[in-house]
Amino acid sequence: MSSPARVVGAEVLRQVKRIELRARRLVNTLFSGEYRSVFRGQGIEFAEVRAYQHGDDFRSVDWNVTARMGSPYVKTFEEERELTLLLVVDRSGSVEFGHPSTKSEIAVEVSAVLALAAARQHDRVGAVIFSSGIDHVVPPGKGRTHALRVIRDLLAFSPQDRGTNLRAALAYVARLLRHRSIVVILSDFRAHGWEEQLRSIALRHEVVAITVDDARESMLPEAGWIELEDAETGTKMLVHTSSDETRLRLQIAAEEARLARMRALKQAGVDHVALETNRPYAEALHQAFAERARRMRR
Repeated sequence: MSSPARVVGAEVLRQVKRIELRARRLVNTLFSGEYRSVFRGQGIEFAEVRAYQHGDDFRSVDWNVTARMGSPYVKTFEEERELTLLLVVDRSGSVEFGHPSTKSEIAVEVSAVLALAAARQHDRVGAVIFSSGIDHVVPPGKGRTHALRVIRDLLAFSPQDRGTNLRAALAYVARLLRHRSIVVILSDFRAHGWEEQLRSIALRHEVVAITVDDARESMLPEAGWIELEDAETGTKMLVHTSSDETRLRLQIAAEEARLARMRALKQAGVDHVALETNRPYAEALHQAFAERARRMRR
């Protein structure tokens, strides 16, 4: 498992400062009072068993105690004082693509917003960076200083492998988290065999999938014959981009892959936030989390 350099360069530290300022503004405007409502009820712990009172939810009845006592008793729970937010960040070859920002740059900025929002609420935040394996882990911790360490490590990380093994990353997350947590996965999900492992994690944790795509992956420009290279395998091929048939085939294949990903995420029972490299992410993030908060209030 590799890790960012022990001595972080001045440029990385300047990037951390810049990204903190941008993220802090977004936290102030987008997540003032909303972070808790988005993840409300995510962490609950058992408080006590008490006698049933009028208006209690019958689903909370403790039938074992009720049978022993001869009258109805219910279990009560309280929200945990702190939550754990784990950022699972893809740094494979396919996310180093995009314009005007790469997918990975968008993922780091969104991670910074969430990390600082968690720190403001005194929650724990950590990160798992992966490509073809687990490349770097920041164990969950509390406080602004720790959130800045997460941001620094995400910025300083330099991927050594271009491949993707999302399934292995999710299996590692399942072993890492002992208690119910919030898991945010930032990836384009261009990988195979992750669906079952994602469903398994979603049964125990609150999972949000944040996908980042680039429009050029589905809409080739008319530029004659060009050489395309797979960002992960290095495979190269010549493509006639001036051919209407070629561009249509690519567009159809990309749309089918996007819809298949949406179905898989929905079947896994996770929330999905779709971002694009050529559009500001703040509004899309705000709308998605506001909708999630409304659903949870119902």
